[in-house]
Amino acid sequence: MSESKTGVPPQPKRNQPQRPAHRAPSENVPRPSGFVPRAAAVRVVAEVVYQRRALDDALDRAFSMPIYSGMEQRDRAFSRLIVVTVLRRYGELDAVVRSFIDKPLPENQGLLWPILLAAAAQLLCLDTPPHAAISLAVDQTRADGGARRFDKLVNAVLRKVSVQGKAKLATLDGPRLNTPDWAWKRWVETYGEELAHGIAAANLTEAALDISVKSDPAGWAEKFANGPAGPVEAVVLPTGGVRVKNRGRIEDMPGYGEGAWWVQDAAAGLPGRLLGDVKGQDIADLCAAPGGKTAELIVAGANVTAVDVSAARMARLAANLARLHLKAELVTADVTAWDPGRQFDAVLLDAPCTATGTIRRHPDILRLKRASDAAQLAALQAKLLAAASKLVRPDGRLVYCSCSLEPEEGSRQAELFLAQQPDFVREPVEPHEIGGLLDAISPQGDLRTLPTHLRMDDPEMSGLDGFYAARFRRVR
Repeated sequence: MSESKTGVPPQPKRNQPQRPAHRAPSENVPRPSGFVPRAAAVRVVAEVVYQRRALDDALDRAFSMPIYSGMEQRDRAFSRLIVVTVLRRYGELDAVVRSFIDKPLPENQGLLWPILLAAAAQLLCLDTPPHAAISLAVDQTRADGGARRFDKLVNAVLRKVSVQGKAKLATLDGPRLNTPDWAWKRWVETYGEELAHGIAAANLTEAALDISVKSDPAGWAEKFANGPAGPVEAVVLPTGGVRVKNRGRIEDMPGYGEGAWWVQDAAAGLPGRLLGDVKGQDIADLCAAPGGKTAELIVAGANVTAVDVSAARMARLAANLARLHLKAELVTADVTAWDPGRQFDAVLLDAPCTATGTIRRHPDILRLKRASDAAQLAALQAKLLAAASKLVRPDGRLVYCSCSLEPEEGSRQAELFLAQQPDFVREPVEPHEIGGLLDAISPQGDLRTLPTHLRMDDPEMSGLDGFYAARFRRVR
């Protein structure tokens, strides 16, 4: 059920002009083994970087095309792995490849750069045999009209990458290079250089699967660890959820069909807990889709009204609740204009944001955002927060949260709200409410999780999404 709330694409990088949509290779032309999943990966990289399309959308579009739709699940997984590796390590791969190119390239280069980066990712990060990565990259170059004339260059550059690339890669500061300048500058200003570097480093590892269970997390951890796909690592987190490594398809995991649990990062499950004991209370969950927090509140005994502006996203929320055998009042409406004619015991607002706290799960965010996005979304967040405040009864609670690392979408939003709303006061977060995560409480008493939190011995089992939450109480 985990997904980012919004996405705004990036400017094309230097020497990488924005391109029209990529044409897939003809499905009638015989292709060597391994060509199709790599061609799909190159298509998706080009759409994310050049067309500024969200990763999940680009993957869905690619896998629905006739030439790619027949791929086996294993090939689809490999194609996706290439894409996310390129997006996570774009800066490093770009630097290594450029070091082996002596002359500036013309702007009209077709899919040359995505082909080179995808092949470099295979050679440097995925341990693909050089002959396969190089020969298939050359084949892709020859199949692309704009890049065809660079086939010899691709062959020569990738041979150098295969021999010398890892040594060059070891000399680079990967976390810094892979973080766009606008994000790096903001994180250094907000968190200091050391912590900013730690956040950037954490973003290089894909997040483990976090699961919210209706009950008995220890029992479910044991079931996941000994599931039908074979033994996996599964641990109960201090926040009450279960973290799983080395899982297969989510739909094949124990309990999925029975609706015993849902996927939700451990940090995303914390804002709902700040409402306290909600049993029997009337709660409004605003900007609720895809429904993880809605499910959490229902399981805790609340009577939930879930509101979202998007009919498509609300349909997904409804489907998720149906699988979980949970019920809520569902409303498709613009929160800023919604008037239910009553107030609630508590309101939870999970505001649309830049989602920079979810880069571990959505590496395309590094390529899809711009420096101006946080300020633009902050204006919307302020309107949503003002509207949410009107729905809270006297002595009721309001929790504002966002999955962003940016202060405009977090602490500054809370300070602005308090300055403009004298009927509300801040209620500081207590450690016992969030599983004892002392580091996740800001000096102001707000929740501030980071990808560097919840460290474990295994980096692939560590970390949290970057979440901010502030709790307010209406005093009159």
